[in-house]
Amino acid sequence: MNSPFGNPNRPNSYIGKTVPRPNAKRLVQGRGQYVDDMVLPRMVHVVFVRCPHAHAKITGIDATGALAVKGVLRVFTGADIAAVCTPWVGTLAHLKGLKSPPEHAIATDRACWVGEPVAAVVATSRAAAEDGAALVDVDYETLAEVTDMMTALDQATPVLHPEMGDNLAFQRRHDEGDVDAVFAAAHTVVEAHFQTGRHTGVTLEPRSILVDWNPGEGQMIAWHATQAPHMIQVVLAQHLDLPESRVRVVCGDVGGSYGIKVHIYPDEIATAAIAKIMARPVKFIADRLESFTTDIHARDHEIWGRIAVDKDGKILAFDIDDWTAIGAYSVYPRTSAIEGNQVVNLCGGPYDFKDYRAKTTVVFQNKTPTSQYRAVGHPIAVTVTEGLVDMAAAKLGLDPVEIRRRNLFADDAYPVVSPAKLRFEGLSHHASLDKLIALMDYDALRADQADAKSRGVVRGIGIASFIELTNPSPFMYGIGGARISAQDGCTVRMDPDGSIVAASSVTEQGQGTEAMLSQIVAEGVGVLPSEVRIITGDTQSTPYGGGTWASRGAGIGGEAALQAARALRGAILEVAGAMLQCAPDTLDIRDGAVVDKADGADRMPLGELGRIVYFRGDTLPKGLPRELVQTRHYTPADYPFAFTNGVQASYVEVDTDTGAVKLLNHWCVEDCGRVINPQLVDEQIRGGIVQGLGAALFEELHYDAEGQLLNGSMADYLVPMAGEMPDMIIAHIETPTLESDLGAKGAGEAGTAGAAAAVMNAINDALRPLGGEVTAMPFTPERVLRGLGKLTD
Repeated sequence: MNSPFGNPNRPNSYIGKTVPRPNAKRLVQGRGQYVDDMVLPRMVHVVFVRCPHAHAKITGIDATGALAVKGVLRVFTGADIAAVCTPWVGTLAHLKGLKSPPEHAIATDRACWVGEPVAAVVATSRAAAEDGAALVDVDYETLAEVTDMMTALDQATPVLHPEMGDNLAFQRRHDEGDVDAVFAAAHTVVEAHFQTGRHTGVTLEPRSILVDWNPGEGQMIAWHATQAPHMIQVVLAQHLDLPESRVRVVCGDVGGSYGIKVHIYPDEIATAAIAKIMARPVKFIADRLESFTTDIHARDHEIWGRIAVDKDGKILAFDIDDWTAIGAYSVYPRTSAIEGNQVVNLCGGPYDFKDYRAKTTVVFQNKTPTSQYRAVGHPIAVTVTEGLVDMAAAKLGLDPVEIRRRNLFADDAYPVVSPAKLRFEGLSHHASLDKLIALMDYDALRADQADAKSRGVVRGIGIASFIELTNPSPFMYGIGGARISAQDGCTVRMDPDGSIVAASSVTEQGQGTEAMLSQIVAEGVGVLPSEVRIITGDTQSTPYGGGTWASRGAGIGGEAALQAARALRGAILEVAGAMLQCAPDTLDIRDGAVVDKADGADRMPLGELGRIVYFRGDTLPKGLPRELVQTRHYTPADYPFAFTNGVQASYVEVDTDTGAVKLLNHWCVEDCGRVINPQLVDEQIRGGIVQGLGAALFEELHYDAEGQLLNGSMADYLVPMAGEMPDMIIAHIETPTLESDLGAKGAGEAGTAGAAAAVMNAINDALRPLGGEVTAMPFTPERVLRGLGKLTD
């Protein structure tokens, strides 16, 4: 598909250029409006009473003390909410064998993790609701907990949900070729055991929802910090017995999401149910402790992996055994099995080999549910894959870059199908690697490493190639039965003054969606980006669509915006041709004016055309189409996903006395197809890298044997801060997808996908001459010292 975007001198050339964010001025002035900023007449607050036990039967609830608190209006139990809100089940039909029991908005008879809501206190102020919640007396009968992932399926382990038969939620196995025979005959086999620490998103803005039910109009409005407003609309309508047309979800400013805010949470649905019962606005804002205990967790995996290579370092096979635990329920409606499923899909992803075996085993446990968080499954798969590749290189005496050159899919090999049956349209592994090596000056870096060694300083270089899944088609959820749209839509309108309003179904989460869409619409119509107003996040006023997740905003929402903008441009030029008595194809729109296409001579400002169409339509020829508003939708159809690729490198220094790891520098070369706004893409990559580095070195949620979270606060759950971060140097290769005119893929998760693996390989590159190795994230000083054999107890 020919694309004009490679020509930087084209008229209205905004795609591919850094353009300021339209919302930046408002936000830096502190004029953003988040859910917690909203105050409605008769609004009340809800605070949830949460179970202090990992597993307990609820034998009684006494709300007498709470109801005596001034300002407390009502106390709701699980049975009260169940009377108006049906339970849900977090399964998808195409994940064969996935099972999960029904889950209620508030536990009705049994709580299954510390933090599960067991009652709700509604009051005229948040303070009163918290005081009341402290006085709700809940009688519990504690039950045996399931907390150890690796013994969850043992005969001696209690079954968490007896009706499920066992603690197995999901298992998937993929076999390609004769893996056992290949390993038996291979020149070299390397195997390792990897662990990834359980962690969560730590969004700046906690989960927030404000719901108002107007029985006179039969209308529910939910102001919600969410990534998928139309999905929330469907869920509220379905479980509260309302027509979808009578549920409006508004998503305004959102203080970060990272996948945390794309799920259904019991407390948020309970808030909507309470609003329906009380017929008044109800607000719920999670505090930071609630965020740690009730936001979804992720990345809790143990993986045994093997790689087989020949004497020249050619990869022959991978064999992967992944275990993960997902808490007490599979999260609705996207499920908690996707992360393990992605590990099966993505291991070995960048490499050209034939034989592959991978299995994921997903089990229930009495901990906070896990689900999809930024770069779902990618960091696990990349860490295992790239760790094994580096180990194989070391055993064969090959440079880590060289073994990758010998095994990465060739850049001219596409389209190609991987051993995991993933279809790749077009990737750039070798071009990306070449650019990275030049960017980091690899030979000079090796020389610096050697010089440091001569001075007794231990440094290491780590490389990690990766693929990233973006632009999901209906394959992702539609065939599984979840009502999560794979399409996005955009309505573009020209107002009488010639300015443009574009309403899109993708949402602004702080990542720059408004800027991206304004550039695309501006170029598509022929106006300045400053003349484009973007509207997102309102199910009543935007076209239907999937929202923001899986790095789909630019690739799917952007394509819909481009097509709608081009359609509006065509409609404008048809009217202009009639007014100017010339063929529309001899005209163009540039910088907000109709011009001659041949020489760019001004013919008419858009404001004048708008004045005639909207106010003096009687002067136009009868029957002339004059609809200055156009809507287009886009759904990927040729490939289940658009894959991107890239490669990261990390340079670290390890203090072998203390085990401390210092990040010296980090590089990433990434190919997200067409780059819309270079600055926004670079910052998305950097933000993703920061989260990946957090996983590598700092972040891990710790539980004791009874299922109690031990570090649920910012005092002892470590997240990376600016002082810990190295310089991050970002560069790009562009391989546009041919499935759309825009050619954009996604960039939101690439940084997270490869960062941890690069750091692990860098640490091991530093430790290997000393006989050390680490494979359990995060790589804390204690684990580094254990890897060196300096701690053994």
